[in-house]
Amino acid sequence: MDWDRERERMVRWQIAGRGVRDPMVLEAMGAVPRHEFVLPEYLDLAYADRPLPIGLDQTISQPYIVAYMTEALEPGPDDRVLEVGTGSGYQAAVLAEIATRVATIDISPVLARRAGRVLRELGYGNVTVIAADGRRGLPRAAPFDAILLAAAPARIPAALVDQLAVGGRLVAPIGEGFDQVLRRWRRVGSGLEVEDLIPVRFVPLTGEGR
Repeated sequence: MDWDRERERMVRWQIAGRGVRDPMVLEAMGAVPRHEFVLPEYLDLAYADRPLPIGLDQTISQPYIVAYMTEALEPGPDDRVLEVGTGSGYQAAVLAEIATRVATIDISPVLARRAGRVLRELGYGNVTVIAADGRRGLPRAAPFDAILLAAAPARIPAALVDQLAVGGRLVAPIGEGFDQVLRRWRRVGSGLEVEDLIPVRFVPLTGEGR
């Protein structure tokens, strides 16, 4: 399989072709080897326009959604980013191509270990993977310039909002079942601006009474 060619086609048709324009996001999506983050039995679908199972009832998100959320987050080269819901580690790698530091949290020690190993092997030394309850964020490293949730809570945890820097952005799917929307918060002074983006469907954020 010509992975470079598959990745170039993915960026051209699935991502740029559907409206993602940020050059840093397009470059990051073209740089991260998604095939390294999928399970062996799904290797032939690594660059397909769909989510894929990664075990433990979790998925690696559709490439377009990863790119769309990254663009909505507006990460910059000097930003410190927190991701909640490491999963495969793919989204963290995309963020790490742009931001200076990425901390990513997953409640599953199994997924956190697997993602951490892949990220280390690929040379992403600016990513820290933590096995913990992401709803609490990472107070010791706060505030963050950008926070991204890769799983859907019914409502945004207050601890994460508290860890958002002034001018910072938080992007997360909100809701339950099929009734989810991708939402962006932006801290402006002492307040928050909130914007609904697109309908989405994510796995639930573990720990909310399930």
